[in-house]
Amino acid sequence: MIELKEISKRVGQISHIKPTSLALHPGQFNVLLGETGAGKTSLIKLMAGLDPAASGKIYMDGQDVTKLSTQKRNISLVHQFFVNYPHMTVFENIASPLRVAGMAKSEIEGRVEEAANILQLGPMLNRKPQELSGGQQQRTALARAIAKESRAVFLDEPLANLDYKLREELREQLPELFSGRGSVVVYATSEPEEALLLGGKTALMQDGRVAQFGTTADIYRNPESLTAARIFSDPPINSAEITKVGSEARLASGESWTVEGAVAALADGVYKIAIRPHHIFPNPAAGATVALKGLVQVTELSGSESSAHFALGDDSWVSLAQGVHPYKVGEAHEFYMDPSKCFVFAPDGSMVI
Repeated sequence: MIELKEISKRVGQISHIKPTSLALHPGQFNVLLGETGAGKTSLIKLMAGLDPAASGKIYMDGQDVTKLSTQKRNISLVHQFFVNYPHMTVFENIASPLRVAGMAKSEIEGRVEEAANILQLGPMLNRKPQELSGGQQQRTALARAIAKESRAVFLDEPLANLDYKLREELREQLPELFSGRGSVVVYATSEPEEALLLGGKTALMQDGRVAQFGTTADIYRNPESLTAARIFSDPPINSAEITKVGSEARLASGESWTVEGAVAALADGVYKIAIRPHHIFPNPAAGATVALKGLVQVTELSGSESSAHFALGDDSWVSLAQGVHPYKVGEAHEFYMDPSKCFVFAPDGSMVI
């Protein structure tokens, strides 16, 4: 277990990590999700001992490691860049931390063989990194982390530089690769979809803070704030201000609808709603009864999905729908919203419904 207690990091007068407390357990994936610059790599460097903490404590299995060197923490770190020794074979690369630890030759051979088999590197053990594809090089770095049997493994966007097919393959394999090894696995990513596929628990990060932490699927379904909802949405979640009076909700752009249930029970006033792009349809659909007239700004076609960015009053919204749709940039188009899929937040961004 890794436990952070009010840990922080400063560079000069700039706070890279605000005081943060977090408990990360072995036996599951722990995902750090946030945009570039949110603090994911900074937090990993603190846990790995690569950067000093400005304040707070870091514990590993109950031991205070705040001031311990990286070598004494028994951790593994896999970057998005292929960090292998070019003059060594694949076998020697995987074995390198075991040799540094003074492990017996027979045990080294057994661990390297096991890790290589798991990552399908057996036929390549005598090759040099420059003879490998990008995916094979990253597999080598992952095999080194597995063979070391560290008490913590940090994966800092390890698939970012691989092609789509390799990313899909490794993404599916990663939870299984580290399953049952007793290590705390921390995986940093900027992609919400990747966090959902990996499962486990997710810490949503923004501006050096953890906005929310919990079971990945639960956070996606129940964000505690508008900030959390925005972090966990790609394309960006749609948001706008509404005025609720009696049983009616009205957007600043003029569209209105009848509210029911918990929303109807709210006190009259101003709120913010947020709704994910796949609940905004280009045609009427079941539940999607609120018509929104938007000016199309950008359209994209990706595989079997069409997306349209459109202006809705002063806000920019996105629709993501199955199929090919005849949007025309610069023209008005009607979109349809399912109000039951809206999150409702207070003006300060805290969750209401």
